[in-house]
Amino acid sequence: MHRRDIYLNQLISFRGKQLIKVITGVRRSGKSALMDLYEEYLLANGVSAKSIIRINFESVDFNEIQDYLILHEYIKSRLKHGEMTYILLDEVQLVPSWEKAVNSIRLIKNTDIYITGSNAWLLSSELSTLLSGRYVEIKLLPLSFKEYLGFNGYGVTGDLLAYFNRYIKFGAFPGITELRGLDSSISALLNGIYNTIIVKDVVQRGSVRDPALLERLAQYMAGNIGNITSTKKISDTLTSYGQKTTSETIDNYINLLENAYIIYRARRFDLKGKSHLKTHEKFYFIDTGIRNELVGYRGDDYGFVLENIVYFELIRRGYQVSVGKIGDLEVDFAAVKPDKTIYYQVCATMLTDEVKERELRPLEKIPDHYEKVVLSMDRTPMTDYNGIRNVNLIDFLLS
Repeated sequence: MHRRDIYLNQLISFRGKQLIKVITGVRRSGKSALMDLYEEYLLANGVSAKSIIRINFESVDFNEIQDYLILHEYIKSRLKHGEMTYILLDEVQLVPSWEKAVNSIRLIKNTDIYITGSNAWLLSSELSTLLSGRYVEIKLLPLSFKEYLGFNGYGVTGDLLAYFNRYIKFGAFPGITELRGLDSSISALLNGIYNTIIVKDVVQRGSVRDPALLERLAQYMAGNIGNITSTKKISDTLTSYGQKTTSETIDNYINLLENAYIIYRARRFDLKGKSHLKTHEKFYFIDTGIRNELVGYRGDDYGFVLENIVYFELIRRGYQVSVGKIGDLEVDFAAVKPDKTIYYQVCATMLTDEVKERELRPLEKIPDHYEKVVLSMDRTPMTDYNGIRNVNLIDFLLS
């Protein structure tokens, strides 16, 4: 089984802590596999199999668990009294009112609880209130480029550019790495993942009245990654295409897509006023493979695709990511941690004076002295522009 140490190590660090460990992420991103890895870790480190309760609610083996009371009794009857019991629950949101059972079990001594879920309703405001201060969220994403190389057995040598182009074209869901050389099968897999997410996590969960509009919106969002937009602009555009709608409906459907982890929102941040702006945000698509299935694989938006990849890499590395605004200029990403801030510009190449001016000027205008970096596909001896670092994008992904 392929390891995903960045996430496994997070689970290990919280082992035994009186916090519910909540693993969230889009369907088929590897949440159950991460649970498998953690179960293997526990068994390899002296935990008895009888001290692990593992339930995957998508399995017919657990169809009898239809409500939180049955779930509570099922777990309670299997606890190992006097020693720690590890409780691993996959896709727990399929059990109505599951949070009542989990919160009750949490109160029992020597219980360590881990749960997964494929939509943001798992941590709805009601649940957050019930479990306030008693859970930690681990946000699982599809494979990073470095993980992708490892899953394919490529290592970090060889034709990295060719590997990267396939990573862009087919995306980063773990399942595609088992289909090397079967491009049509990859396409079918990606369409299956997308349709399952749309049907189960958006249409059914959100009681969507107009699935055709939702589908058109998803295509629009996929085709406009990295572009500043607004719900009014989207509704006006779709209406002009003959899909009559309103800003309110678009805002609701965007929230549904966000809750299913298909799209992610990057708010604009005023780098002078040091405050988030309320309008005109950017959106990024969870996977370039699914995105290409929706809008086609083309080269005219290559820079935006690179931007999409960098956005999720920064999220993986634990940054809060915003779009920087400095006057009339824009910085692609302001990446912030409690002890660190870095500004990033992302582009395909810096080899023309026009592009160089466009990418460097916003960074030069920022009034603070945090690190500033340009990421591009170039490989040149030029590594610095008056203090602004020039880094090859693939090297950045593998660093």
